[in-house]
Amino acid sequence: MVEAENSTLKREIFEQPAALRQLLKGEQQTVEQVAEAVQARKPSFVMMAARGTSDNAARYGQYLFGAVNQLPVALATPSLFTRYAQPPSIRNALVVGISQSGETPDICQVMEEAAAQGALTVAITNTAESPLSATSDYTIHMRAGEELSIGATKTYTASLMALAMLSAALSGDASRFDVLAQVPDFVSRITASALTILDAAERYRYMQACVVISRGYNYATAYEIALKLKELTYVLAEPYSSADFQHGPVAIIERGFPVIAAVPEGTIAEEVLALLRTLRKRDAELVVFSPLEAALQLGHTSFALPRDVPEWISPMVTVVPGQLLALGVALAKGLDPDNPRELSKVTHTH
Repeated sequence: MVEAENSTLKREIFEQPAALRQLLKGEQQTVEQVAEAVQARKPSFVMMAARGTSDNAARYGQYLFGAVNQLPVALATPSLFTRYAQPPSIRNALVVGISQSGETPDICQVMEEAAAQGALTVAITNTAESPLSATSDYTIHMRAGEELSIGATKTYTASLMALAMLSAALSGDASRFDVLAQVPDFVSRITASALTILDAAERYRYMQACVVISRGYNYATAYEIALKLKELTYVLAEPYSSADFQHGPVAIIERGFPVIAAVPEGTIAEEVLALLRTLRKRDAELVVFSPLEAALQLGHTSFALPRDVPEWISPMVTVVPGQLLALGVALAKGLDPDNPRELSKVTHTH
């Protein structure tokens, strides 16, 4: 059995504050250059091409660019570019490809088509010299350092930070970079209390299925925590918006059914709280990540997040206890969190 202290995944979770600081320091000039190019081209929408963890980062981008920059965001359908060879018209788009390796063939093909149509293209990758970079007008380098564990952690939060930096540059509001500069410290406060989450995970060693709930900016967080549980612990974890969950899936809740909820401060808090109160009455097993005392009191297992984190940056913070929970459950089950079965670091889909 892999011990927590020997886990590459744990080390990389703990490397996130330093990685985020490096990204903020090293890529602001590039981000500002990209923002100038975007402002000159005036794209009518953003299209993001990604797979897996990177696709969850793109979900964050949908809320971020929509709310902050008033840009509609579409998620690419790579099969239209590869299997069907019938790509949509994207010449008036800002096309952003997100891939930690920069090697995913179908994402690269989306970017190649975007370039052929004359769209402005931007790669977000942890491998600056990569096929994805070669097909793009600009590259925002994650600067996360080599990520060895198959489960992406620091490259996920780096992807979110890269998107947030670009959004901040496009907004023209320099104070947003001051807000982003606080993120590494918020994450450090969570990793400093990691043992609390790792110990609590023992309670869920026999968990076979669960749902993960949030909304808004943290819809992406629900998806990413669910993905980490699937790939590291083999638990059937399904992500939902708190609104979508009430349109049918809530029927699965029975006594003891695990529900993991990310409840940040901000617009969606009261709605998610109301749902959690209903689920508690139905005897669901609640795992709650929140800075709000009302939410924490509802959890059978609760972890307090830092207070006063603006909602637009909160996904970089709220996902970290989910990463640690997945690590802890994997260890409790006697699994190797660094080498999940049947997975490899780079997945070549077409």
